[in-house]
Amino acid sequence: MEMPKYLWQVTYSPSGAAGLQQEGGTARRDAITRMVESIGGTVESCHFALGGHDMFVIGNLPDDVAAAALSIRTAAAGAARSESITLLTPEQIDEAVKRPTDYRAPGK
Repeated sequence: MEMPKYLWQVTYSPSGAAGLQQEGGTARRDAITRMVESIGGTVESCHFALGGHDMFVIGNLPDDVAAAALSIRTAAAGAARSESITLLTPEQIDEAVKRPTDYRAPGK
């Protein structure tokens, strides 16, 4: 079974931005890759960005508990805020729309 895929939207704190300025982008990418691999995952891509978030990382993790562990470690360090988003394939959406559910819209 394929590992779940995640998108992490990262925003640096002032101290995190200062650390990035000191280390550079490749060192930061390598540190993130080591962190994700240490919990059994892989990093597919890592991109710095302009706008509302400073970095976007796409990777695979064994499960949501691993994602929570990374989120807690990142938050505790205080240098960045990371938002984890689970990504689904088109095939997973095909499966989801075929799954029966008992739903009633409000007021119906």
